[in-house]
Amino acid sequence: MDLITPAQRDELFNSFQRDAFHLELRDDYGSPIEDTPYARWKRGEPDDYAWLDEWRALMKRVTSEGKTVRRVRVVSQPHSQYVTWEHSLTHLNIEVGEDIRWLPRHMLPEGITFPAEGNDWWLYDDRLLAVGHFDPEGQVLGSEIVEDPDTVAECIRLRDLLWAVAIPHAEYRP
Repeated sequence: MDLITPAQRDELFNSFQRDAFHLELRDDYGSPIEDTPYARWKRGEPDDYAWLDEWRALMKRVTSEGKTVRRVRVVSQPHSQYVTWEHSLTHLNIEVGEDIRWLPRHMLPEGITFPAEGNDWWLYDDRLLAVGHFDPEGQVLGSEIVEDPDTVAECIRLRDLLWAVAIPHAEYRP
């Protein structure tokens, strides 16, 4: 399987036309860009969030062009430390135009199955998937590009179902 890097995946934001949607299914992520700020947070140290500047600039640009960037974060309760940290800085994503909702696992619709082998994915314009792959410790390995119409259709169906039941960030109380 060929994987693209996180930077190459971010380049997809320069070519989508309408909507990018991210389904997040993990309670912990390992990402080199987040490792240091996350460690600082766990020690109770302040953060200037400069490590998010590039992402925030990209999101601000694409959302100012009228495109939507949405996420559903499926999370366990009680939250992992990582999800608690992630929740504490989600306002920074919201400020630049992302729309983020939370879905506690116990609220998942009954009988739901996750396409793409249960991995996270970005869906661009209802036609292209960037499926995330991780090592056993949760470190990001890269994303697999999938354009199979049946897989994309299943992800669209799941996106619409989960978006309808997920809780908007402003209303979600961990």
